[in-house]
Amino acid sequence: MKKIQGGVCAPKGFKAAAYAAKIKYEGRDDMAMLYSDEPCEIAGTFTTNVVKAAPVIWDRDIVQAGDTVRAAVVNTGIANACTGQEGMDCVKATAWAAADALGIKENEVLIGSTGVIGMQLPVDKLRTGAYALASGLERSPEAANRAAKAIMTTDTHEKEIAYEFEIGGVTVHIGGMSKGSGMIHPNMCTMLGYITTDVAISGDMLQKALSDVVTDTFNMISVDGDTSTNDTLLAFANGLAENPMIDTEGMDYDTFYKALNTVCLHLAKEMAADGEGATKLVECEVRGADTKDNARILAKSVIGSSLVKAAMYGCDANWGRELCALGYSGVTFDPQNVDMYFRADDKEMLICKSGVGTDYSEDEAAKLLSSDHVEIKVDMHMGSESAVAYGCDLTYDYVKINADYRS
Repeated sequence: MKKIQGGVCAPKGFKAAAYAAKIKYEGRDDMAMLYSDEPCEIAGTFTTNVVKAAPVIWDRDIVQAGDTVRAAVVNTGIANACTGQEGMDCVKATAWAAADALGIKENEVLIGSTGVIGMQLPVDKLRTGAYALASGLERSPEAANRAAKAIMTTDTHEKEIAYEFEIGGVTVHIGGMSKGSGMIHPNMCTMLGYITTDVAISGDMLQKALSDVVTDTFNMISVDGDTSTNDTLLAFANGLAENPMIDTEGMDYDTFYKALNTVCLHLAKEMAADGEGATKLVECEVRGADTKDNARILAKSVIGSSLVKAAMYGCDANWGRELCALGYSGVTFDPQNVDMYFRADDKEMLICKSGVGTDYSEDEAAKLLSSDHVEIKVDMHMGSESAVAYGCDLTYDYVKINADYRS
């Protein structure tokens, strides 16, 4: 695999655009569009929150119908969640406007929204934005980058990636962009995310790959313990690379799966590191677990602990918080078998041995934890399974950001 420029526009036939609709923000783009020259197989995963935003319901129904799609329209600033029938009417109006501008059917248009919950979107601005976006579509790295920036809310930077690789001797491409900084917790995908590829793959195989990849990428990140009402991850495949069709599992499917996993893991880690107010990416690797599921549960319990996050911010090697988080995870284990290490910048420190603290230097530990990328490594000595969860520290700025989010 070769990392390339172009984001969601790297695959053949995909175009993007951004537009300043002034929905909530001033002086920046706040709408984006993705468009494929050819119909796309589509796969998606969505929030498990019982409270689902109107765009989630619209997109889920289209994905489940199994029809092909051509475009996606995304707005930021207002989430269109908890908005009743008026919110659904707004989604339909936006899809109709985009379809009219693009010359396609409205059920070929997917919709995404992110931002404040409970506010109604200005439909007139969305309609105007849809027409403007359609007229501004282009296939370029710059267009992809503008689209990635346009979907941000409290994100500090855009999140995008693209790769080139081969399937069946044919050069193919995959790209992605996502947004997510707060209301991030493992329970599906915790974000808005869009994956594009020119790989020829059936809808069933695309959905299988996406659903499986989510388990160890977006499902393993946590910023604040809140699962959003708007979580949506969509994958578009238009087949323009003309590789041998992937309609069963095998070598070509495995190659595609690896590329998809690489893209999703990159975006997931970018989101975790860019948590609201965060100063560092924190990873927890649990190894030596008895089952894969238990390894995931243990790792996520550590990453999701507010006390662990606060200690990471304070560069405090308070390892008992990690052990405590393991203990209330719901997984049964013997604490006297647990070893724990802190690692950063190629330096590793044994902090806990057989459930008891080691004679480590507090000063050296604090220095290690001051890195912008800290790894917590836990060995359960129960088996051979492992998993990694991704998160960040908890800072004063998180409270500040969310205390006046609507203003």
